[in-house]
Amino acid sequence: MIRNICILGVIAAGLSCVQAVAGQAEKIDVTGTWAFTVMSDAGVGTPTVTFKQEGEKLTGHYSSMLVGEADLKGTVKGQAIEFTVSTDVGGTAIEFKFTGTLENKDSVKGKLDTGGLGEATFTGKRKEPEAKKP
Repeated sequence: MIRNICILGVIAAGLSCVQAVAGQAEKIDVTGTWAFTVMSDAGVGTPTVTFKQEGEKLTGHYSSMLVGEADLKGTVKGQAIEFTVSTDVGGTAIEFKFTGTLENKDSVKGKLDTGGLGEATFTGKRKEPEAKKP
């Protein structure tokens, strides 16, 4: 009986170590420039999103033909990413809320709450950094 309890204790300790290492491996830094594709009832948009991540805090910039230029703020927790873009479209203040999942360090997908303007989904791919010119 005591031997079984000891074995279970060793197994539990081992699993805790594996989970801690796996949790560290799952952390993704999204800092950089991303090419997004937004699909909505109104059509397809291709904004550029620039993220700066500090811990779980996310800030950055959103640039698109429809919205124009706007700052963003949000969070990254594990594989979950959320950010909000507050802007003015045609004289109306609108808040776009992106809620998604990081598929890997270079890919994200999710849903977009368009502030009552219809349903939308999005995908995003990290852009390759531009090569520095000599």
